[in-house]
Amino acid sequence: MLTLPLNSQNLPYPDPIHPIIVHFVIAMVLFSFFCDVVGYFTHNARLFEVSFWNLFVAAGAIFLAVIFGQFEAGLANNYEAVQPTLNFHTVMGWSLAVLVVIITAWRFGIRDRNPLKIPPAYLGVATFLICLVFLQVYLGSKLVWVYGLHVEPVVEGMKQGVSQ
Repeated sequence: MLTLPLNSQNLPYPDPIHPIIVHFVIAMVLFSFFCDVVGYFTHNARLFEVSFWNLFVAAGAIFLAVIFGQFEAGLANNYEAVQPTLNFHTVMGWSLAVLVVIITAWRFGIRDRNPLKIPPAYLGVATFLICLVFLQVYLGSKLVWVYGLHVEPVVEGMKQGVSQ
């Protein structure tokens, strides 16, 4: 079995890839929502098109974010205190991936039927999605800033036998 050497962050590559991809997805989902809301109130159909394509790309990219998140979580020095937050973040990640795809499919149907309008029900569901995204951002931030996953001093401390 071939194993790659791990760096000071416990990764086989220079920096975590999950945050890079996930920030891209977060930006696209938020911008999609922004375009839909502004388009709804200004009746600017071009914003609906921008919104759809941002959501479409995010629906594909979110799976890359989740896959790299799973891989990097497997390489992290997990300890007992981090486990509940990491588990919830993982379940939320997969749930959001499925939800974004479902909402994108619904958005495609709306776009196909009438590209000039967005129903208020869609905006309500999109608002709920944004709330879930903010919850997921909070959980991910907690994993880094509170528990120190893939943060060099924490990784070094775990290697030296210091744990919580």
